[in-house]
Amino acid sequence: MSPDTALVLALVLPLSAAGVTALFARRPDLREGATLLHGLALFGSVTTLVPHVLDGQRPALRLFELVPGLPIAFELEPLGMLFALVASGLWIVTTCYSIGYMRAHEEANQTRFYACFAIAILGAMGVALAANVLTLFLFYEVLTLSTYPLVTHHGTEAAKRGGRTYLGILLTTSVAFLLFAVVWTYEIAGTLDFRPGGILAGKAGGGTVVALLALYAFGTGKAALMPFHRWLPAAMVAPTPVSALLHAVAVVKAGVFTVLKVVLYVFGIDLLATSGASVWLMWVAAATVILASLVALTKDNLKARLAYSTVSQLSYIVLGAALANRFGVIGGSMHIATHALGKITLFFCAGAIYVATHKTEISDMRGIGRVMPVTTLAFLLGSLSVIGLPPFGGSWSKWYLALGAADAHQAVFVAVFMLSSLLNIAYLLPIVVRGFFFAPPGAERPEVKEAPLFCVVPLCATALGCVVLFFFADGLYELLAPLGGGS
Repeated sequence: MSPDTALVLALVLPLSAAGVTALFARRPDLREGATLLHGLALFGSVTTLVPHVLDGQRPALRLFELVPGLPIAFELEPLGMLFALVASGLWIVTTCYSIGYMRAHEEANQTRFYACFAIAILGAMGVALAANVLTLFLFYEVLTLSTYPLVTHHGTEAAKRGGRTYLGILLTTSVAFLLFAVVWTYEIAGTLDFRPGGILAGKAGGGTVVALLALYAFGTGKAALMPFHRWLPAAMVAPTPVSALLHAVAVVKAGVFTVLKVVLYVFGIDLLATSGASVWLMWVAAATVILASLVALTKDNLKARLAYSTVSQLSYIVLGAALANRFGVIGGSMHIATHALGKITLFFCAGAIYVATHKTEISDMRGIGRVMPVTTLAFLLGSLSVIGLPPFGGSWSKWYLALGAADAHQAVFVAVFMLSSLLNIAYLLPIVVRGFFFAPPGAERPEVKEAPLFCVVPLCATALGCVVLFFFADGLYELLAPLGGGS
């Protein structure tokens, strides 16, 4: 398959999946089978592009110009390659999980769910492949709008309220800040194309760079920097497969991906490093890392605790970008993949527990490991990866982030990463201890009762992926090395 064909398929297949899903609305088996086949085809198309990107090629596709000089165009580089692999690969396991979850709950509007999910994947692929800021912005908004029906899926007053918060914050930040930054960038640079070294280098400095960086950082609401993070916990009213989409597959990863992409190809790490324009962002990200972890400690609802964990973990990536050096950028980029696998495992486990036992509060989960040993073991593996312990993938991304902080002579942020890992232990491992080492109330020998197979197999696969990623991190590093100007 040629790179041009693979790029076209990466955009067409999610759109085709949405249409076929609607066509088979009254035939669930065909609807879900078609979604899975589209997911497999998408992942296959994306993986064919990996050798080309590793060889230094940049497959490109230009569609049309909205106005002269501002095209809708796509070009694949290493960071986009990583995000495309994460989004397309996790679409497959999330679809499998959704089949078990949605059927077990006999959820209404399942056709709408799968169709909107596919359009959200289209948004994620457009963001990953974008060759310029305008294309990225348009697909970023497609992702926001397509996920709103998923957040409000249940149609309850709580779901509608969560949806209003979700849509309100994301649209407000993107229109008030991000769009303003896009227009200002074009006015200064005369282009919106992503270029190695940045398009603002030699054209902006001082307060202009600081102001633009602030507009991009806070305008990218999906990155969930405090104080623009409330949409993420509010969206936890959605079904668990949607939470997996929000936290691991597409939405928040599109946010931190955007921050990294802008730092690399709009500002350039040399401009930020020499000007010191990103130092303030380091402190905002570090504060978000610690404060969100402390809030997570206070949450008894499992999904709420995981939501605040995500807010914290996303700022690892923003902090890595703000460090503006090779190791910070590579560590932040690696964390997109390692956190995705760890966090999707945790949300899959939370959903499986709800499906099998209808428990949502951690205080009610005494002995859950004896009732659901496979799920609780998977939760442990995902937790260890998020914490950053070997032999799990998360240890590598945290290692490179700490190296980035040390290389920037910012020992305080090395301490932030270490303290955050300790807080990760404090809010994740007690769940496992409560599950395995405390007997469930009223039962001496509880009956093992796992969730349906379509729920259990995906969470086992992603938990295993957390381990596999540790041993294949060299391939990930090889892909991302050009981002830092090295090999």
